[in-house]
Amino acid sequence: MIILGIETSCDETSAAVLSGGRVCSNVVSSQRCHAEFGGVVPELASREHERLIVSIAEAAITEANITKNELDLIAATAGPGLIGAVMVGLSFAQGMAYALDLPFMPVNHIEGHIFSPFIEEGASHRPPEGAFVSLTVSGGHTLLSVVQSDLSYEVIGRTLDDAAGEAFDKTGKMLGLAYPAGPEIDRLASGGDPAFHEFPRALTSHSQSSRSYRGNLDFSFSGLKTSVLTWLQKQTPEFIEKHLADIAASIQHAIVSVLVEKTVAAARTRRIGAVAIAGGVSANSALRRAMKEACDRSGIELHLPGLRYSTDNAAMIATLAGLKVRRGVPTERNYSVAPYASFAAGGRSS
Repeated sequence: MIILGIETSCDETSAAVLSGGRVCSNVVSSQRCHAEFGGVVPELASREHERLIVSIAEAAITEANITKNELDLIAATAGPGLIGAVMVGLSFAQGMAYALDLPFMPVNHIEGHIFSPFIEEGASHRPPEGAFVSLTVSGGHTLLSVVQSDLSYEVIGRTLDDAAGEAFDKTGKMLGLAYPAGPEIDRLASGGDPAFHEFPRALTSHSQSSRSYRGNLDFSFSGLKTSVLTWLQKQTPEFIEKHLADIAASIQHAIVSVLVEKTVAAARTRRIGAVAIAGGVSANSALRRAMKEACDRSGIELHLPGLRYSTDNAAMIATLAGLKVRRGVPTERNYSVAPYASFAAGGRSS
C-alpha cells in the first residue's frame, strides 16, 4: 500500500509518502514568519499552509519517485491543532482523495505522535507486543497514556495548565532567547550546572507539597514559569548573562526530572515493561539521556523516535493510517475538522 500523509496542525507544512510501511519521502517546511512574535500566530500559519501545501505535496510525491495515480490511500491530520491550519491540510487531502477516487483516513495528531517511535525506514521497527506507556510531550501537549496492541489507549496523566514545551519556550523568552527557545536551552544547558539553582517541580515527590503528590500522574508547569520569572527579576543583567548556561541547565533539569519521574512511575505502577517518548520535546538530549538511564535502572524497554520524527511531520500521519488500515479500521470519504479531537486510534479511549 502506498500512502500519502498530510500534516498541517500548527506551523509545519508536511507531506510524506510511505510504501509498504517504509518512508519514501518526508518533506517538512517549518514556518519562520512567527519568530518576531515569540510564538505561532494562527492567521499567519493558515496563510503559509495555503501557500505551500500544493508544492509540498508535489515534492513528496516526486521524491518518492511515484505518480499520484499510484497512491492507494490519502491521510491527513484532522485535529487537534489550530483550526485554520488543520482545515487547510484536511481540505486539501480530502479534495485530492475525491479527485483521485481514493479512500481517505483522518488521523488524530496526538495519536500520530504516539506511534512516531515506530516509523519504519527500511528496517523493522514495530510497536511492542503488549502495552506500553507513552509520554507525548510538545509545545501544546503533555500526556501520559497506556497504549494497547490494538492501538487503543487510556490517558492516565495530562498537564493541568502549561505544556512542557511551552515552559521551555516561555522561560527561554525570559532569558532573551529566540523562539522556539527549547533547542537553544538544550544547547546552552550542555555547558551548565543543573544544580546551580533548584526550581520547583510541582506534583512530584520533590515538591514542597509532596503529600499532595501520592502517585499523581498529572503535570503542572505554570508554577515553574512564575518561579523563573520572579527569580530572574531579582538578578542583575550581568549576573544572568554570566550564568546563562547554568540557568538554562537548572530550568531544563526541573522540567526533565518531572517528565522522567512520572513516566517511569506510570510504567512501574501499571507493571508495563515498555515506554515510548514522542513529540517535539522528545528531541531534548537531556530528556533522552535521563529517560534511558531511568528505564535501564528499572528494566524498562525504551522507544525513541528518530530526531526528524520528533517534531510535527507527515510520516507519522501516514504511518498511523497504515497501522489502522492493517487492523481493519474503516476509511472515510469526508471528515470534519476537529481542533480539540480526542478520538482514539483503535476506536476507544478514556
